[in-house]
Amino acid sequence: MRLIALSLVALVAASAASAAGGQLVQTRSTAIGTVLANKAGRTLYLRASDSKTKSTCYGSCALAWPPLLTTGKPLAGSGASAKLLGTLKRSDGKLQVTYKGHPLYLYSGDGAKGEIYGQGMQKLWWAVAPSGAPNTTAAPAATIPDYGSGGY
Repeated sequence: MRLIALSLVALVAASAASAAGGQLVQTRSTAIGTVLANKAGRTLYLRASDSKTKSTCYGSCALAWPPLLTTGKPLAGSGASAKLLGTLKRSDGKLQVTYKGHPLYLYSGDGAKGEIYGQGMQKLWWAVAPSGAPNTTAAPAATIPDYGSGGY
């Protein structure tokens, strides 16, 4: 549990630091195929219950699933489409990066490049394919830690 808390603190600090300009969205190869990732190579997820214009993840949800925030226009890196990138204004006034209209998130349980520990959590959270569709491929058992019910 302590490791999760330390990872969460590091993730929140990294998200705040990277929000100083336009976020880079690129692709990365993972155990479930090619998915979107941030500049550091961390997997980006969408939440199935979000609408294309509204994030539904706040409070404790946003601690486990930090939104990909930006203060500038998001940038398309290798494999990502600039025309699919956008932003939406969250209820707290911050700008969240979207891809094909879907608000993007990181998962606090992913620590390294290409990790997909959030994949399919509660059948609500999915890595994002380069097309903008949710990648609903089941994660291999070896990539799924036992974090209890932290799926929000």
